[in-house]
Amino acid sequence: MKHYTGEILSHRKHGEEYHSLTIVAPDIAEAARPGQFVNLRPPPDRSFILRRPFSICRVNRSSSWAATVEVIFDIRGPGTAALAAMKSHDPIDLIGPVGRGFVVPKNRQNCLMVGGGVGATPLFFLGEELRAAGKRVDVLCGAARASRLVNTLELKRLGAITEFTTDDGSVGHHGLVTDLLPAMIERCGTEVIYACGPRPMLAAVTALAIEHRIPVQVALEEQMACGMGICMTCVAPIYNREGTGLMNVRTCLEGPVFNGARVAWDRYGAVIDEWDAPPGN
Repeated sequence: MKHYTGEILSHRKHGEEYHSLTIVAPDIAEAARPGQFVNLRPPPDRSFILRRPFSICRVNRSSSWAATVEVIFDIRGPGTAALAAMKSHDPIDLIGPVGRGFVVPKNRQNCLMVGGGVGATPLFFLGEELRAAGKRVDVLCGAARASRLVNTLELKRLGAITEFTTDDGSVGHHGLVTDLLPAMIERCGTEVIYACGPRPMLAAVTALAIEHRIPVQVALEEQMACGMGICMTCVAPIYNREGTGLMNVRTCLEGPVFNGARVAWDRYGAVIDEWDAPPGN
């Protein structure tokens, strides 16, 4: 993890609702892995106490002195509005890469990436890494409406098979990603699932993956204050490797990527200590 002053190379709009910042930050770009994130400080002319965490969407390492990271986000408050107002050549304070990313399987070849809304942004970086490793990549992405899907053309390029769902039926299947997931698993011969998006979607995808006996890695979306493991505001209930205990684990450092089967989806917000065990133990 490095504290760095980068330079905004470009600011683009992605459709109607999203903004993209490409930031020159060579040290961070060289070290970044899919699933990790950067913590951006909004412009200093405003009194923002906290940084804003964003998943790394892409990296470009083609030039070692001007390697870049890209983040995509929507405006949710004053901090993201200030970031959306930044322009090319503006300096920006950032920390990264933060957290633990996805693991590329050694012996499993058919990889299915499942995304929801703006939470799908890490899949672009991940998809490129999987393809570079010689894996088959398929894509299933959903959102509330067409404008909430991120870069559908790029997702089609990444996937051998790519399917979309929307809650309102404006693009693809009218419904949820979990409506299509069982058929996608069979059609694509899926051997590992990667999922990014809102918590209810991740819980449902994990349940289906377990039902089909397929390993699943999930990138959790949690509210973060410090993003460096100090404040404990981003904890998630995670079972230990043996499945004999449960603890609140910092998403920013021990995550954001976890084995979905180890997440206690029904224990969020509960008082947990190291002696808590999963049902049946």
